[in-house]
Amino acid sequence: MKKTYKIDVDCANCANKMEDAAKNTAGVKDATVNFMALKMIVEFEDGQDPKIVMQDVLKNCKKVEDDCEIYL
Repeated sequence: MKKTYKIDVDCANCANKMEDAAKNTAGVKDATVNFMALKMIVEFEDGQDPKIVMQDVLKNCKKVEDDCEIYL
């Protein structure tokens, strides 16, 4: 399952780091961050609850960019 989320990120480099952080989160099959559109597309592994996984994605992204926001 894929879902799209609105994000708030300051620069393209930070967006790339957030993409890597999301990809390395348990339950995430793949993730793409589009800095220009301020969107994150997350593909979840089968059987995962997107709400729970996205809480972990947000925690991991905040380690990279502490003022980033993902609107769940």
